[in-house]
Amino acid sequence: MRIIGIDPGIAIVGFGIIDKKGSKLTPVQYGSIQTEAHTDIALRLKQVYDATIQLIDKYKPDAMGIEKLFFNRNVTTAFTVAQARGVLMLAAEQKGLKIAEYTPLQVKQSTVGYGKAEKKQVQEMVKMLLHLKEVPKPDDVADALAVAICYAHSSHLQMKMNEVWRND
Repeated sequence: MRIIGIDPGIAIVGFGIIDKKGSKLTPVQYGSIQTEAHTDIALRLKQVYDATIQLIDKYKPDAMGIEKLFFNRNVTTAFTVAQARGVLMLAAEQKGLKIAEYTPLQVKQSTVGYGKAEKKQVQEMVKMLLHLKEVPKPDDVADALAVAICYAHSSHLQMKMNEVWRND
């Protein structure tokens, strides 16, 4: 199974693509989609959408994991990021990907084993689990890989639960 993990944003969208075979996770590609500040929001959203379509067409993931929004301060930023998140999900839906949304707590729990883990702990676990030489930068990229890892771990649990239900 090939999974694209997304850390949504408008200035920087982190993405991480991994392959899952059994319990083995292998990084395929990771990086960021960046848009210029002081550019019309509609154009920035189109750039995020177009870049996401290109990634999906090139790497052909089966599924997308995307982080749910959690904002407690800047409402304007939350709205803009929510719009970017919408175009990201639209791109995945149009390309037929399964989509799962995860809270930051779920991502941390799945990656580190502790839902209140520090950002640095998550980054180090991403590096370790994917056998990377260094923590991916910017932080949004490591976060996106963590979301992909969360999807991989969650899909494994879901398959196990489905097996149990079928055998009952």
